[in-house]
Parts: sequence; C-alpha cells; structure tokens
Amino acid sequence: MSLTTRREFTLGALALGGTAATWGASAGASNASAGAIDQVLSKGIARRKIPAVTAMVASRDRILYAGAFGKRDFTSGPDVTIDSIFAIASMTKAITSTAALQLVEQGKMTLEEPVSRHLPELAGAQVLEGFDAAGKPKLRPVRTPITLKHLLTHTSGFCYDVWSPEMTQWEQATGTTLNPANVAPLVPLVFEPGTRWQYGYSLDWTGRLVEAVSGLSLEEYMQRTILRPLGMTDTTFVFPEGKFDRLVTGASRQATGELAPNARALPPRPAAFNGGGGLYSTCGDYVKFMQMILRRGTAADGARILRADTVARMSSNQIGALAAGRLETQRPAVSADVDLHPDAPDRWGLGFLINEVGYPGGRAAGSLAWAGIFNTFYWIDPRSDRCAVIMMQFLPFVDEQAVGLLHDFEQVVYARLGRFKR
Repeated sequence: MSLTTRREFTLGALALGGTAATWGASAGASNASAGAIDQVLSKGIARRKIPAVTAMVASRDRILYAGAFGKRDFTSGPDVTIDSIFAIASMTKAITSTAALQLVEQGKMTLEEPVSRHLPELAGAQVLEGFDAAGKPKLRPVRTPITLKHLLTHTSGFCYDVWSPEMTQWEQATGTTLNPANVAPLVPLVFEPGTRWQYGYSLDWTGRLVEAVSGLSLEEYMQRTILRPLGMTDTTFVFPEGKFDRLVTGASRQATGELAPNARALPPRPAAFNGGGGLYSTCGDYVKFMQMILRRGTAADGARILRADTVARMSSNQIGALAAGRLETQRPAVSADVDLHPDAPDRWGLGFLINEVGYPGGRAAGSLAWAGIFNTFYWIDPRSDRCAVIMMQFLPFVDEQAVGLLHDFEQVVYARLGRFKR
C-alpha cells in the first residue's frame, strides 16, 4: 500500500470517527508537506530522546495532518498510533470551562454571583497574608466573594504549590501534603480574588460547581453535553480496561538527564472527578473539541455546544492588564519555569491563554492555548482557521526537549500548511 493511500485511508477513518494507523497522515496537505511534518516529529523525538509523540492539525472542518511516532512503552513496546491515549491533565480545564458556561447559558448560575451560593464551604475562604516570626501562617477572611469568573480566569487566589512559594511554605508550616489525588482542596487563597493571575485549583472547584448545579457527576455531565455530542469517544475520567493497550506509558526525567518509565498499570477509577486535570484523551478527540471552538460553538453535525457569544467571551481577554502564563517553579522535578511566549503580553479568557502578539513563524495574535503537565500542548488560531495538538507523556512540564519539539512542530505547520483566513 502506498504512503499516499495510507494517508488517505487514515484521514478518511478520522473523518468518520474511526481510528488511524501508526504513520503520519494528511488530507489537507500535499504529501511533501505532510512528509516535512513527519520528518520534524520523527527525527525530533530521536534527537531529543522523547519516547513517543502524536500530533494533529485541523481547520474548522478538515483534518490537515495527523502523525504518530515512537513507542507506547519506550523502546521495547509497541508503536504509538494516532489513536493512542494520553493523560491530558490540564487540557481538561477548557472542557470543564465549557461545561460551566453551558450552565450559565441555561440560567442555572452566573459568572458574577458568589460561588458559595452553590458551594457553601467557599463562603469561609481565607486569604494567606504571610507568616509570623515563628513561621505560623497569618490568615484573614476573604473580602471579595469568589465568583465563577474568578475560577475560570485563575484570579480566584487558589494556587498550585508547584508554582507558588506561598503555598509551599504553607504546606511546610502546617504539615500538609497536597498531591494530584487531592481534588479541590480547601486551601487558603494566596491573594484576594481578582487582584492577580496565578495558576491553581480554580478548575477543580469549577468541576465541583458543575456537579452541584447540574446534579450529575462531572463525568456524566461532560459525556451527556460535550463529549458524546462531539464524538469524543476516547475521552473520559474513567479509563476503560478494554483500551489499556492504547495507553501511553508516562516517564520522568532523572538527575542523570535520562527519562525513566513509570510502572505500566491500568489507571484506577478516581475517587473524585478532577475538572482541573483528570481526563484521558487522544489527539483526534481533542481536535473535535478545538474545531467546535473554531466553529463558534457547534459540532460537526451542527449540534450547538455553546452559543457563539459565549465562545467570543471565552476567546477574549477577561483579566484586563493582569499578566498570564508565566510561572516560576518550586518543584523542578515536576515543572521547569513556564514562559512559552517570552517578552510578549499574554492574557486569559474564560478557559484559555490568549496571546496578544503573534508567534514569529507561528500562530496569529488572538490565538487560544494551554497544555497538560505531562507535556501535551494545543493551540487554536481563529484568524488562520487552524488548530493543533501535540501529545507527549513525561515530566517535568515544559521540559526543554518537549518545548523544543513543540516549537519545531508549530514552525513546520505554518511553513507547510500555511494560513487560511475564513
């Protein structure tokens, strides 16, 4: 079977909601362009010693490129395929934001009301004002009630310890241990809501809010109103045993610089569904979500997921002059310092990072983006009618090699697939 035929078959399968094979694929690009992207990814993971990568590019209505390279289980395992499944971590957040905004559209809650109306435990939130001479935390009651808008924009005051020295010191002072299994922990706020941007547990609490308002678990709500309507059949909080062979094994960077694989095991059913980072998914599924955003709220079959004006608010700056997207690590084994767009002002909408300045050779100004801690990344470029996702599976986040491959991928995508303005 020729490469051209394989590519046509692969993208045909994706268009029908099926799966694809292990090779690079392109329907919207020439074989030469697809081959150039293949080379960047395949040679990139070999040079950078990254075990596996899958990637996909699309317009609002077409898959333009899909490719999968490397091993599901390091060098001795099976090849990854375009339908390999990854823990997408914080790429969950945009889907949780969508769920909450659906409920706003239905009039079941508002962006500006105190979320304590539905989550009474947040009425007693406290702000960490520092530490006394003995190292004891100094806390005071919050003055500004936390709203859904605060949660969706990461201006609530909830912060992850990975990038917050205040939270790290609070944990040490109180003997508290926070880990990813802690969903929506009731920790102190590091600042008064609305006064800063800082990444944290806000979308954990948004997920709890969706459950409280809808009366459904977050898994059930998302499946009913977002995932099944979009045909995202491989996206879930509860990893199916029957799909275990498609799960990509994670890894962690060691002091030697080498990547060591995690133990390969079926992910256990979570005790709580984490709206801030609990989903598993594939490139193909996540592209369906991004295409919905490019279509201003509609699925491929015309079903409406969000109103167009809601997508417009998600896609526009909601934090004013506050800066977003830059984080200084407190735990280098988990994340390097985060600054994916140096020397440029980035903002935050209702669910997405927004670059106000275009990337040289890449996405246009006004693009939407974020990532997952295991080095999965996406961007949505409405001006160019492009969206793209690239998935790897290792720590630390924004590892130099992962960011290097992301950059190379973005550059070749725009060089070879060009820009299209609708």
